[in-house]
Amino acid sequence: MKPPGEEAPRRPAGPGTVTSRAVSQASPPAAAALRALIQGPTPDKAAIDRFLETHVFPLLDGASCTFVYRGDADRVLLRHWIFGLPASQAFQKLKKTDLWFLTMALPASSRVEYKLEIVRGDRRELIEDPLNKERARDPFGANSVVHGAGYEKPVWTEFDPEARQGSLEDLVVPSRALLSDQRVTMYLPSRFRKVRRYPLLIVHDGGDYLRFASLQTVLDNLIHGLEIPEMIVALSYPGERLTEYAGNPAHGRYLVEELLPRLTARYPILEDPKNRGLMGASFGAVASLATAWQFPGAFGRLLLQSGSFAFTDIGRHHRGPLFDPVVEFMNAFRADPKHVSDQVFVSCGIYESLIYENRSIVPVLQSTGMEVRFVESRDGHNWENWRDRLREGLSWLFPGPQWMVYE
Repeated sequence: MKPPGEEAPRRPAGPGTVTSRAVSQASPPAAAALRALIQGPTPDKAAIDRFLETHVFPLLDGASCTFVYRGDADRVLLRHWIFGLPASQAFQKLKKTDLWFLTMALPASSRVEYKLEIVRGDRRELIEDPLNKERARDPFGANSVVHGAGYEKPVWTEFDPEARQGSLEDLVVPSRALLSDQRVTMYLPSRFRKVRRYPLLIVHDGGDYLRFASLQTVLDNLIHGLEIPEMIVALSYPGERLTEYAGNPAHGRYLVEELLPRLTARYPILEDPKNRGLMGASFGAVASLATAWQFPGAFGRLLLQSGSFAFTDIGRHHRGPLFDPVVEFMNAFRADPKHVSDQVFVSCGIYESLIYENRSIVPVLQSTGMEVRFVESRDGHNWENWRDRLREGLSWLFPGPQWMVYE
């Protein structure tokens, strides 16, 4: 239900973050029907049925969002992952009915994933919102999603019949460094030719990017629109993810000393490291930066999304033993930052607990002379946030089709 990287104490909400408020502050017109139910006589079943049938939920009125649930319960709570707010917030029950409601302020362009917690006696159940059809899926299941005013799913994440589809093929790469065979899925552009040479992008958690961030469709569309060049993309699958990706030198050796030579021997890849990129989200971003630090200059482009860049702050760190290897690496990197790549794209959602670490790392990266671009979004630690930033990141790191070289 939740990717690694969000286990942290919550801090006070900052400017522009989501805040809760009473339903009486909600704006017309959609909340007017709910207010009429609240302020009028106890509604009967038919009145509640009409209310549910004639509105789309959650109710959105400008910067106001009202969640509604109908059913028998002792308590109903909203469970979300918005940094700076309590992890769960209680609904109010409409007098002598089975209708529950909660209103929050939701800034424009926000995107929030959530579940409902239904409490009946000693039993607690987390469910997707029955009144909301919008879903986001991840390796842990699915969450309901609400969009603030102005948010639109990017069109370049949708299948375009005019965009030629690239192909996928699987490889198995034996690794002495990791003591196991490693699966890799290769994306080849639709007009792939062995007489051309292409830039290379290696993607951590590549299978999840395919399943939950529409990466193949995004690549097809961006290549079709000439926003990025035709490129070869290696999509990796971790074994022990939280061990391999936590700044583990063995993982870096696998990428640079085993995977990279295998790919350059098999595919027509441009030789200059400036034509190679490394990408990942959460712990995958840590693995990308750690590999670049371990092998400076091996990759000229880094795309780091919502990196779990935990470090010792004010004498300690707060994320638990899972993050100890990450903290060890990040402390070393911050103490001795190096120019490890030419360009680094960093993105993070302002509703993530990791926003502090990601903001903090930007000046450290810039101090080395690397060109850095940092992008924030009104979203959380999830795959669709990372999907929505791919166009900006990839087109900045690999702009246009001019990279292609003929032999």
